Amino acid sequence: MSTPRSTPERLVLWWVVIALVLAGCSVARRADGARPGVAQPTVQVPTVVAPPQAEGLDGTSGQPARHACSAVLGRVEPVPPTKWTAKPNSWNDGGLPALDLCTLMVGAKPVVIGVSALPAQPNSLQRLANAANLFEPADKLGANGVRLGPEARSGGMGVVFLVGDRVVRITTKGDIPPGELLVIAEAVREVVPSVMRNARQSDSACQVSNSQPERFIGTIVQLRRDYRVNGALTCIWGTFDATVSIVESVHADSIPEARQTPKPRPAPIGRPGYYLPDQGELVFRQGRRVVRVSALTDPARPVPMDTLIDIVEPLMPLFIR
Repeated sequence: MSTPRSTPERLVLWWVVIALVLAGCSVARRADGARPGVAQPTVQVPTVVAPPQAEGLDGTSGQPARHACSAVLGRVEPVPPTKWTAKPNSWNDGGLPALDLCTLMVGAKPVVIGVSALPAQPNSLQRLANAANLFEPADKLGANGVRLGPEARSGGMGVVFLVGDRVVRITTKGDIPPGELLVIAEAVREVVPSVMRNARQSDSACQVSNSQPERFIGTIVQLRRDYRVNGALTCIWGTFDATVSIVESVHADSIPEARQTPKPRPAPIGRPGYYLPDQGELVFRQGRRVVRVSALTDPARPVPMDTLIDIVEPLMPLFIR
């Protein structure tokens, strides 16, 4: 038969139990404290102002429309002995702000001129200037640079400035002297009011995808830019703070994004397909051509791959040739 424990023995036993419980709590606290140190997956948001452009898109083919490049011809005398010519067509970059683009040839040197398809927002000029590394005042190009306005910014690769309620960006390959770039900018400033286009230009083929871009944007869009380039379809939906685009490539070209390091994440669409969250882009080959789907917002927000797939899905039968 067991003998009852004395009071001192019971007290010792209780103190042992309490010590063990406290030790267990301490271990649990240390384990809990380690959890914040575990790396959490980061959510990427687009950091670009426009998606990558389809290869070969330079205005040789595009949307027939009056544009700034043709409008400046004959208005000013180019810097001798240079001659100016213009590629015949226009295209839109699907950016934010979305720019109607054209190519002016200064001799053999291409100069790309873009005019915003919608009225500029307070940060539109800054977004374009920062993306193109244009940080200097426009008077750095020459004394007449002040005519482009106090907000204008320039650099070795171009200039960006406001004309009325539109923002204009002129970019080069860095091979146009500052004085000549300023002459081009002043000529463009004069013609912008005459080349502004209707904000809504739609193609019936793009209508089947209307609901998904508007669901992503969250409202009825103000901008439509739908057209075909040698049969390749472009569909663009936009507002002042969001742009969605689907661009079928002009040629059966490669996918430059696939050569990036690190390699982009594979996407379950096309052969092959890639998802680039930092560019808000889905790019894939379907049939003979490459298709790019992009979505950009300001302020930037994540663009899930499934959202981009949903946007393009209704148009997929058109890309199977």
